[in-house]
Amino acid sequence: MDGTQRKDISVGSTVEVVQKHHQRSGELTQGVVQRLLTKSPTHPHGIKVQLESGIVGRVKNVL
Repeated sequence: MDGTQRKDISVGSTVEVVQKHHQRSGELTQGVVQRLLTKSPTHPHGIKVQLESGIVGRVKNVL
């Protein structure tokens, strides 16, 4: 599942995110969602979340 729909992502979900400084390379970081930062129901580049590790990024895959 891709991360463009806010309804598909909840706190506690395991996801892969791309951080701002990794957008060119597309390097993904896996983690558990702590907070949803995007308020709108959809976003074309992925919903922005904060992981439990403190990393902020846009969701590319919901695992």
